[in-house]
Amino acid sequence: MDTTNAMMLGLMLVIAGTFKCAHADPESWQLARLFEPTHAQLEAESKGRVMIYHGLTDTAVNRALDEQFHRVEAMMFTGTIVTDETGKPKHNPETGEVLVEDDGC
Repeated sequence: MDTTNAMMLGLMLVIAGTFKCAHADPESWQLARLFEPTHAQLEAESKGRVMIYHGLTDTAVNRALDEQFHRVEAMMFTGTIVTDETGKPKHNPETGEVLVEDDGC
């Protein structure tokens, strides 16, 4: 393998690894946006932008409603995961699927 191909392969592996790590927890970017919004995100919200948060736990949603209430008009929650008293997702005893709140949609 020549140097150019080796460098390209190395670069591709780094990019693939970064992509995998960045998306390993689909909830993490939503939590960052919810609890640590950038100035640009806050500005967009002030102009009417609504962010739809999907698949967060009920504990995260409740925390957001307590801590970020001043931004509540810019939030919509769908597919909220029901958790037990330890914070772990509850499962349907018949199907084994994670329980999700009915969001009325």
